[in-house]
Amino acid sequence: MNILSTSVLAMALTTSPAAEAQIPIGRNEIQLQSDRMTPEALWAMGRIGSTSVSPDSKLIAYTVSYYSVEQNRSRTRIYLMNADGTNQRTVSKDSQANVSETDPTFIKQGTELAFLCAGDIWSFNINSNEARQLTRQGDIEGFLFSPDEKHVILIRQVTSTSSIAAQEKDLPKASGLVINDMNYKHWDQYVQTIPHLFLASFNGTEVGGELLDLLQGEPYEAPVLPFGGTEQFCWSPDSKSVAYTSRKKTGVQYAISTDSDIYLYNIASGETTNLCKPKGYVEPQADALESLAQQAKNQSKEDINAGYDQDPQFSPCGNYIAWKSMERDGYESDRLRLCVLDLKSGKKSYLTERFQSGVDEFAWAPDCKTLYFTGVWHGRTHVYSTNFKGEVRQLTFGDYDYAGLKMMPNGKQLLVKRHSISAPDDIYALTLQKKGEAQVRQLTEENKHILSQLSLGKVEERWVKTTDGKDMLCWVIYPSHFDPTKKYPTLLFCEGGPQSPVSQFWSFRWNFQIMAANDYIIIAPNRRGLPGFGMEWLEQISGDYSGQCMQDYLSAIDDIKQESYVDADRLGCVGASFGGYSVYWLAGHHEKRFKAFIAHDGIFNFHAQYYETEEMWFPNWDLGGSPGRHFNKQVFQQSPHLFVDQWDTPILCIHGEKDYRILHSQGQSAFAAARMHGVPAQLLLYPDENHWVLKPQNGILWQRTFFRWLDKWLKDK
Repeated sequence: MNILSTSVLAMALTTSPAAEAQIPIGRNEIQLQSDRMTPEALWAMGRIGSTSVSPDSKLIAYTVSYYSVEQNRSRTRIYLMNADGTNQRTVSKDSQANVSETDPTFIKQGTELAFLCAGDIWSFNINSNEARQLTRQGDIEGFLFSPDEKHVILIRQVTSTSSIAAQEKDLPKASGLVINDMNYKHWDQYVQTIPHLFLASFNGTEVGGELLDLLQGEPYEAPVLPFGGTEQFCWSPDSKSVAYTSRKKTGVQYAISTDSDIYLYNIASGETTNLCKPKGYVEPQADALESLAQQAKNQSKEDINAGYDQDPQFSPCGNYIAWKSMERDGYESDRLRLCVLDLKSGKKSYLTERFQSGVDEFAWAPDCKTLYFTGVWHGRTHVYSTNFKGEVRQLTFGDYDYAGLKMMPNGKQLLVKRHSISAPDDIYALTLQKKGEAQVRQLTEENKHILSQLSLGKVEERWVKTTDGKDMLCWVIYPSHFDPTKKYPTLLFCEGGPQSPVSQFWSFRWNFQIMAANDYIIIAPNRRGLPGFGMEWLEQISGDYSGQCMQDYLSAIDDIKQESYVDADRLGCVGASFGGYSVYWLAGHHEKRFKAFIAHDGIFNFHAQYYETEEMWFPNWDLGGSPGRHFNKQVFQQSPHLFVDQWDTPILCIHGEKDYRILHSQGQSAFAAARMHGVPAQLLLYPDENHWVLKPQNGILWQRTFFRWLDKWLKDK
């Protein structure tokens, strides 16, 4: 039963702490009609985004995005609060406007708050509550002021013709694209523009002067697509240099390589230096059809930062620069290490070698000797510290995931966001101790008004023995009103990535609590190939998609179905991306275990996928290279489409037509295969969505279709 209508969702209610009139999208102070989670309740929740701290550590600015199902859109608002979480209030240049305001940043010693609105930078005076426009570009996607506030770096799009030829000037209405090279599509768009970094002057009242493109004449992107933002570049403390991330490749070389580097741009001279490669380095020629893992065996072992290098940060003293670094080219899921470069000696050090998992985010301490970072271990993302000796210490504990790590200017606290399987993000302050666990204080309760009305399912850790004798961590989520004397249909959740963790994550689509609210038990295994259990566990999956990781899935469902409260005759299997591939493969190999499948954006046909996807390093590494090469035959012989004659279980296929990572033809082919083989099937196809489902009404349609399908095959008799 839907407990919240879309008309209620669209009502202008209250922000915080008092109601504001005529706000079309804002905090939804709703009264639920049931204590069970629904899609509408999920979309009524505010989603906390970026944060910023004033120079005196007394104020915190943060954003919250709200969604209107009726209007099928969102609005992002900026909030300001005291550092202890009190006096929360909205900041806006026009509280009645239907526009989003994002990227809050303190300037002018904390007396003003700069932010982005409709492609321009604005500034809000905290004392007078007046807003003024600092730029008139209309196309700014991000910004970063220099420490002395005399300059600002802007992210703007520039025309790219590296892969797609320029449009014929006398044919302005022609829609055809003349494509000359790879990388003509990426994530969900055709690459006709790319982001560049522009240097502008700031006189205290406006951003002006001639904009200088830091990559003038270069056909490379900075930040790196598709998700790079302001975290991929930084100012030196003396405001004389800018460090930025870029993968300076085009076409085929871009498509097969993950080798991005950190570049240092000198403001005075205009010179750019690559901090990752030695001077005069010449990159070896790569075979586009072969895994770079094979080719690297014959290359020099010199430390050239061959893989992803990203997100640079200068130390407060300016003597060092740190960034996240992967060791191997072509391996998108290699472990992210924390690399520190001594700018005087040129020596690089890796400070997280004792942490056998990747670094997600990091921040410098004021002493320039300590760094804090987040990373996943055993299904939980926590905060750690490390020093120049590589001594790693865990600072937070419990069944949570931490993100959005920032050092408070006072050097005594970290600002973080925290979530779990049972709660979306809120903002917390971590007070640092010389020894032991950090003190955790919650600063926001953004969705308390909704969560307090819900009965959520219990979450338990469960360790399962695998077929090769290993111990595997699984999360089990029980129905909201669990009765151990009853039998429940149970879902096996298959994670995507394929190497992303099944941690204490909160999702507004793949939400375990809404599954629990619909009276399903969920088991979510950290199968082979997931981080947080050491490198051997992480890397076992490469070249073995259909092997041990699939046995791990089956071990998980076979273990939980022994419980008296699990109905072994009503088991389902669901997943997206690699999880969608997992569903397609298990559909032909599950030996009658499951009664229903759901696959979202999954790979169905390896042979087609190899040439369809845009990031070719991915199939090259994970599948071993081209399907035409002899050493790949075993992998490609396990493609799910080769086993459709064994499909016998109802399957729902979901796909977005703007998904260029895994083309929609994969989902459509799987649906057609099921129907042609007489298997009950349904296809949910989104013409306007990518690898994710982002629009509110599409999201609710996704949830409704998801549960209608499961209920039909796992509940209806």
